[in-house]
Amino acid sequence: MKEDREKNDQGKLELIAFKSFPPYNEMYRVVDFLNKSLKDRKLMFGLTKDRENGTMTITIYEV
Repeated sequence: MKEDREKNDQGKLELIAFKSFPPYNEMYRVVDFLNKSLKDRKLMFGLTKDRENGTMTITIYEV
């Protein structure tokens, strides 16, 4: 437990999950909503777009 707190105090992010899917133009709004709603639970969401593959990937991190 103490190690987990020390790791989080150092500002490291732990990847919990990720999922790729076809592009959805409004997905950034969903990610913004999740980040604002769940930041008190120490979760952070990211979104990337891969133009080569034509996919988007959402990632979930524990802060």
